[in-house]
Amino acid sequence: MTEGSLRLDKWLWQARFFKTRALAAKLVAEGKVRVNAQRVTKPSRAIAPGDTLTFPQGRAVRVVRIVALPVRRGPAREAQACYDDLSPPPPPSDPGGPKAGGPRPTKKDRRNLPDT
Repeated sequence: MTEGSLRLDKWLWQARFFKTRALAAKLVAEGKVRVNAQRVTKPSRAIAPGDTLTFPQGRAVRVVRIVALPVRRGPAREAQACYDDLSPPPPPSDPGGPKAGGPRPTKKDRRNLPDT
């Protein structure tokens, strides 16, 4: 590894995208991470500032550009300074979901509901 580079799994862990380094390494080994639009399967892949990473996190796909290499796995503010988030904004939530319709029905309201 050259000066000014870091292992991919270690960077993902230090930048606080994954709770453990093993989870980050597993995601990379499964081929779910792309570095500069190229699929990567080795957690030991060296990355440097300027590289762009694309990977799934939960239900979202994250796209980040590496700005700096962290020295340690520090607080969240320190980790967020190491990358620019280029991810698309999440879709708007549906306000008319299952809980819409007002307050909880009373016992009298439930008795007046039509039988199904």
